[in-house]
Amino acid sequence: MTDTQSPDTRVPARRPRPAAPPAAVPPPSARSRGTRLLATLFLAPTIVGIVVFTVVPIVGSVVLSLYHWDVIDSPSFAGGANYGEVFGDETVLVSFRNTLVFMVFAVALQLLIALTLALAVNGRMPVWLRSVFRSAFFFPLVLSAASISVVMKYLFNQDFGVVNWLLGLVGIAPVPWLTSENAAMATVVLVYVWQQFGFSFLLFVGGLNNIPKEIHEAASLDGATGLRKHLSVTLPLLSPTLLVASVVGIINALQVFEQPYVLTNGGPGDSTRTVVMVIYETAFEQLRFGEASAVGVLLFVLIMAVTALQFRLSRRFVHYQ
Repeated sequence: MTDTQSPDTRVPARRPRPAAPPAAVPPPSARSRGTRLLATLFLAPTIVGIVVFTVVPIVGSVVLSLYHWDVIDSPSFAGGANYGEVFGDETVLVSFRNTLVFMVFAVALQLLIALTLALAVNGRMPVWLRSVFRSAFFFPLVLSAASISVVMKYLFNQDFGVVNWLLGLVGIAPVPWLTSENAAMATVVLVYVWQQFGFSFLLFVGGLNNIPKEIHEAASLDGATGLRKHLSVTLPLLSPTLLVASVVGIINALQVFEQPYVLTNGGPGDSTRTVVMVIYETAFEQLRFGEASAVGVLLFVLIMAVTALQFRLSRRFVHYQ
């Protein structure tokens, strides 16, 4: 068999066309410059606020922690002496221990209550009733922590408090809520959680609403029901929201002040004295601003370390859709 096509009639191969030169980027117009200027003007108050009220106080606290200063006399350089006094002060060490214990129980209870209520509210109920529950659970958060603590101090009073009166109706002896070391810490935790769980509750409600219903329906078809569905489907998909709620909750718990100060004033003994209470007492009652700044710097380092650890662990336990 011979080739019927003549060599001179074959179509020559097409050569690739040279790439067109990139278009020149037009210079920024006056409109784009105006947009950037407008954005800068809108961001300026926030940036100035962060610098004035966050960066400057942090730097000032670090510098002041290296000096002895009682407001009356001129500051005198102390180097690391303030930190040595802090680590040798039993009250400061006890306050750090109390704060860590408070953080563990308060954050765990806050997240558990908020998640349970969010799952309940997100279930089958009328829309109007769901709105009522959301408002009711969030309402304590908008109140002053000091005013709530004053009311709770009367409610938990051992002699004439309403809580012990109700317990007496069922034959339970009065409980020393604010005068016993173990009970005092538990009372502070309960009052704090009662006011703070509304924030985590709203976060969880928003996170649950963002989970596609098709995933739950597919899990139901696979035979997952009740607790098994929540553990295998809901919690993994809600893990980013859990991370945010836990980070905010721990940061707030490590800075607790109003509840223990009003309810127990750090007592009985030092059983409910927290780090921020020590900072307040050292600075404004004893006029030792250098030592108070040193305690504040250590608390700042502790908060940063715990937060960094949370984000480090989140790589294993947080699942993004």
